[in-house]
Amino acid sequence: MQVNFTNPNELNIEETANVVASIGNKRSVLVQGHMGSGKSSILKILAERFPKHHPVYFDCTSKDLGDIMLPKIAQAGHDGTQDEYSKFVPNEELGLHLNKPIILMIDEFGKANRGVQNALMLPILERKLAGYTMHPDSIVFLTTNKGGEGVGDLMADHHRNRIVIVQMSKGTQPEWEPWALMNGIDPIMIQFTKQNPQVFQSYEEVEKYEDNPYIFHPQATHESFFTHRSAEAASDILKLRDVVTRKELSSMLAGTIGQAATNDLMAFIDLADQLPSLESIKTSPQTALVPIGQSGEPNNAAICMTVYKALQVIERDWFDEWLDYMARLPKEAQALFVQGVLNQKHPQRAKIVLNKKFTDWCRANNYLYS
Repeated sequence: MQVNFTNPNELNIEETANVVASIGNKRSVLVQGHMGSGKSSILKILAERFPKHHPVYFDCTSKDLGDIMLPKIAQAGHDGTQDEYSKFVPNEELGLHLNKPIILMIDEFGKANRGVQNALMLPILERKLAGYTMHPDSIVFLTTNKGGEGVGDLMADHHRNRIVIVQMSKGTQPEWEPWALMNGIDPIMIQFTKQNPQVFQSYEEVEKYEDNPYIFHPQATHESFFTHRSAEAASDILKLRDVVTRKELSSMLAGTIGQAATNDLMAFIDLADQLPSLESIKTSPQTALVPIGQSGEPNNAAICMTVYKALQVIERDWFDEWLDYMARLPKEAQALFVQGVLNQKHPQRAKIVLNKKFTDWCRANNYLYS
């Protein structure tokens, strides 16, 4: 049973990055969200927006107090003598020595022990540590998982009161799909999530964990489960399907996204065998295979996988051939391609909008994608 759970203050990943970009150079931001929801991707988003800043990733899970500052023997002259004393220098992983604007991401802050958290409050609040001061344009943000997940993320109240806390949503399938296309996620995985959008649900949205066996739930005992992070890992495994057996593939997937998701995903893997090769589309767009189901109707799932594959690899020298082939597909599949290629981040967007066949299609079918 689905529960109508909506937190009006939750932000998607782009909105969260906007908040960090807006205030992160004045006040540190704590991003709190579900495990595997893509919080770490915020650093990459900000690095693209601020190319003059140096991105710095600091993982708290493996750090002890000695990993924050290290003692160093220094000397000072006094009345003709050299006196030795100890001073502390910050770990270079924190980036304070760079003498340039940085984007400091302190990951898994809630899992750090109390000593590490206390030591990190200086760079978090004061932007300095052991005599080093960050460049004034530096951006600082932290991440942690939701406390209700029961995975050891704890913070003292007086620490939480000193920073800006934002809640990041898990991200829906429509929000994830453009990122997946631009980052080489296997078309099989993209289509699987499109037909099973519940894999991106939060456990807060279901009444009982049995209502959604794909996802993490504090009351469930499954070893692996579906998240944005495990979907990316499973995509890498899918690309090995030509060099491993079906049993080996299934075993790896089950250990990555869980058995329930693997059982359903295997059917989509079988569909992939029906896809036309891109070479056949390039050389014979009028006769290349259009996937057909057992009923004789177009196999929409396989057709969508073909479109996703084309979106990821299409080049200018076969725009015309693809558009000729695309004209043989259902209108919904044609619209899927056009919406994808018109994404601001698609590498071929600026070129394909100048293609005459493409502009003719857009004029004739603008009702499908406007």
